[in-house]
Amino acid sequence: MSAHGLLRFTTAGSVDDGKSTLIGRLLYDTKQVLEDQLVQVAEASRRRSSDGGLDLALITDGLRAEREQGITIDVAYRYFATDRRRFIIADVPGHKQYTRNMVTGASTADLSIVLIDARKGVLEQSKRHAYISALLGIPHLVVCVNKMDLVGYSEETFTRIVAEIREFLAPLPVREVSAIPISALNGDNVVDRSVEMPWYGGPTLLEHLETVDLEADHPADTPTRFPVQWVIRPGAAVSWGDGVSLPDAADARPVDADYRGYAGQLASGVLRTGDEVLVLPGGQLTRIAAIDTYDGERDEASAPLSVTVRLEDDLDVSRGDLICVPDDAPVVARELDATICWMSERPLCVGDRLVIKHTTRTAQAIVVALEERVNVETLAGERDVVAFGLNDIGRVRLRTSAPLMCDPYRRTRATGGFVLIDEADNRTVAAGMIEDAR
Repeated sequence: MSAHGLLRFTTAGSVDDGKSTLIGRLLYDTKQVLEDQLVQVAEASRRRSSDGGLDLALITDGLRAEREQGITIDVAYRYFATDRRRFIIADVPGHKQYTRNMVTGASTADLSIVLIDARKGVLEQSKRHAYISALLGIPHLVVCVNKMDLVGYSEETFTRIVAEIREFLAPLPVREVSAIPISALNGDNVVDRSVEMPWYGGPTLLEHLETVDLEADHPADTPTRFPVQWVIRPGAAVSWGDGVSLPDAADARPVDADYRGYAGQLASGVLRTGDEVLVLPGGQLTRIAAIDTYDGERDEASAPLSVTVRLEDDLDVSRGDLICVPDDAPVVARELDATICWMSERPLCVGDRLVIKHTTRTAQAIVVALEERVNVETLAGERDVVAFGLNDIGRVRLRTSAPLMCDPYRRTRATGGFVLIDEADNRTVAAGMIEDAR
């Protein structure tokens, strides 16, 4: 099955909208839960309630702290497959203070499910998660209006909620927005079609997940970007940059004593043997001599394959450099305009110094300006900001100590995204999306 046969999606929404129950329903109704897991869930369900019902949320809420508090406090990743597609799910927490976890779970997603409680309607946190999904460039968004059984399966309620969220999303860059009325608890329109909502003629959630078009998300003209992760030479250390090195595994060393390869994951585009390429930031031109993979040499490689590239010329290439095609190169820049989600309880202020991690390159960064903070409720920009607090989203200007090879995030997520790290405790404190670089 091709990479496009794998769908990564995230579930988000406000607290108690039923995210864990929805994922549990998907796994249970598609027969993805092992027998011993079902026994454990059944026992835990009986301890929680005497009605004998199966608490499907327990299938995903695996942490003891979650069970004790009745909330999801971390990102839970789950894998399942049907005959039509494979899936990786990121079940993220709903509490506002865990918005950073939502950013983590959604950063690699192809599709985002935003759950809305039919009784409560569109809340601020619903808008926050929908906005973050759009901000992260997730091309497909599914609004699942959950707990329809508690509003009498009302079509009017569903229509009103969908109209409100669509109005909110209208100015945002989301390519496709779908809406499905569901009851995760009862299974309506999750895997099986609901007999309670004959007025709904669209697909069930699973049918939508199985058939959403991913080919358009991976266009053939995506710019070629190959960040070098390490340098492979026989009998030498693998260069990790910054003076850090690890010895090659003995059974992985090439036989050719003159072998020199550059390993990493192709972030976007295609590499072909014989193609002319540009190595940045140095600006050297050369050609691809060979492309090696675990399964042997090949003439062509497409993202997101991990490969080792050999070049025709003996160039000084190291970790953090980037190989691309010369007629469609990224900007080599040290000043960035970016939108960030601040994830630390310590406020972000002008003049703060942080570590920026961009592709395989690491540098120092200083905050030059806080341009504006976004009011997630209205999407309005707030100027004259003194500091960013936990979960604030806004535009900043950064200056870096070393050049970065950048694309706008809206064009290429791999070279348009970055994280900021507090070098004092090595914690990730922000996720960022580049808008402009120079």
